Amino acid sequence: MFRPKWGPWGHWAMLDSWLPFLIYGMLAVAIPLSMVGMSFLFATRPVARNRTRALPFESGVSQGPPHVQRFTISFYLTALLFIVFDIEIVFLYPLAVVLEPLGWFAFWELTFFIAILALAYVYIWRKGALDWRR
Repeated sequence: MFRPKWGPWGHWAMLDSWLPFLIYGMLAVAIPLSMVGMSFLFATRPVARNRTRALPFESGVSQGPPHVQRFTISFYLTALLFIVFDIEIVFLYPLAVVLEPLGWFAFWELTFFIAILALAYVYIWRKGALDWRR
């Protein structure tokens, strides 16, 4: 059971333990409210209404013809490589947290994992996967 510490200031000793949560909560409310407020404050509206803006726009579907836009494979390849090299943090962070209790075994496992990632990086670099324009 939680028992608050009562100091010379009475109930203020309990507030000391909850103060970080209070600050976090106030920031969690203040930041989105300030963003919404600033968007209304600094929003610019067009002076003249043209015919396109007067047409109804329902369900997120435009009345005009759909614009087909093709992406090159470089976009997809870059996204895939970003995901592969970003997911490594999921494996590195837990090992880094418990590295000292695991000792040298974990250190060499971590070194081996980073070496594999470095080899993969060198391989895709040599293959030209990181060249944006070919």
